[in-house]
Amino acid sequence: MSVREDPQAQPVRPTAEDSVAAAASEVIGGPAGRRALLGTSWWTPVRIIALVAIGMFALGMVQKLPCYDGGWFFGATTQYTHACYSDIPHLYSGRGFAIDLVPYFNRIPQDVSGGMDYLEYPVLTGLFMEVASWLTPQGGTMQHREQIYWMVNAGMLMVCAVVIAVCVTRTHRQRPWDGLFVALAPAFALTATINWDLFAVALMAAAMLRWSRGRPLGAGIMLGLATAAKFYPLLLLGPLFLLCLRAGRWRAFWSATGGAVAAWLVVNLPVMISWRDGGPHLREGWKMFYTFSQERPVDFGSLWLIISQRSGSPMDDVNTYATALMVLSCAGVAALALCAPRRPRLAQLAFLIVAAFVLTNKVYSPQYVLWLIPLAALARPRWRDFLVWQACEVMYFLGIWMYLAYTGSGDKHRGLPPEGYQLAIALHLLGTLYLCALVVRDALMPERDPVRQDGSDDPSGGMLDRAPDMFVLGEARRTAQYEGAAMIKWGADRD
Repeated sequence: MSVREDPQAQPVRPTAEDSVAAAASEVIGGPAGRRALLGTSWWTPVRIIALVAIGMFALGMVQKLPCYDGGWFFGATTQYTHACYSDIPHLYSGRGFAIDLVPYFNRIPQDVSGGMDYLEYPVLTGLFMEVASWLTPQGGTMQHREQIYWMVNAGMLMVCAVVIAVCVTRTHRQRPWDGLFVALAPAFALTATINWDLFAVALMAAAMLRWSRGRPLGAGIMLGLATAAKFYPLLLLGPLFLLCLRAGRWRAFWSATGGAVAAWLVVNLPVMISWRDGGPHLREGWKMFYTFSQERPVDFGSLWLIISQRSGSPMDDVNTYATALMVLSCAGVAALALCAPRRPRLAQLAFLIVAAFVLTNKVYSPQYVLWLIPLAALARPRWRDFLVWQACEVMYFLGIWMYLAYTGSGDKHRGLPPEGYQLAIALHLLGTLYLCALVVRDALMPERDPVRQDGSDDPSGGMLDRAPDMFVLGEARRTAQYEGAAMIKWGADRD
């Protein structure tokens, strides 16, 4: 049986289909030959990629060394000029972990938080932060404790990084080497320890893996946990709805949705509800994440910041503009899902919807690129395009810190002025749009899709893989009618 007839027959060799991978392989002896014995060594793709992910994560930790040695504590601009800033050590004391406050339950003293009454992170991320504080010794100076807290978090986040790389490696069974896109991504290493986003990304990657193995309930549970750690994984229910609508797989969709809702409630309800005055009330600490997100003004990295700085307007209605643009983006993704001549792959739509959220949001912190990297690896596994996008993200990573050095140092000859920072934002926006355009093209022209060139349909689609269409619109309907007519004619000719 050929590979086209059975896409699970043998793994795809990236050096055979990707010219950049083939050129890079010369460092280790060149592309694998057709007689190479694959799968016969202890060094399986999963193990190799896990070790590469650990190595790259460690390099990212080394990059933070100037801040660890003092940049976080002495001289505000040092952490920017060396591009080694991290929220983690600052929030250890700034959110009350150093004095054993319980997140969401205990109000943070104003002299500690600088204006934040409660922890402004979702519940599961708050638990992650709290567990790290339990593992941090209480003795020594505050600087020493903050350093150890960052190291503890870095160790926990390294586990998350390996989970992400392994999940991506195993999601497309025939394409295990696509996990290297995650393990070797420069922006992944640079931003991994800025904040706690890797935890939510790991849960989201696990959800994608569970769905690809035909486990919608397990996928939903992981997706609900991911949403309890960060808001953006909730967006993946949109692509699942559209693809299940097109394929008529409603049982799988409702199973995943039910699992997600149940998992989210199990995590949030104990923190969400407080009983007072004889009845239930939403706890103020639990609401902080949502009220902070709603009330947050135009901030770093967004399209809206460029507009605000250029126009001199604070853009008080930015929530309305951002929501309207996101709704339009969702409509475009829905049209693509239902009208494309062949049903798009889940990873393609998942990447597009999260990218739309990133592009239209009123803030883009440099670590948000972590949300997109595993989805990009599954949606468009081509090294040239991936590296072009990563180059734009690395430039943005450097740009934001140089801009903060400029605004914080008072020295106009040091750092990046607003015009330069706006250029860095534009590079990030254009790089992401470039990758989005390629994914849309692949969905409209499946023969250009790297994943489908070997005869595969949707390796990460689980029950959607090779499922017939039940509801289509536009071009997809015309294609289905043409194929149906061709089949009837073929049957009549045989008779």
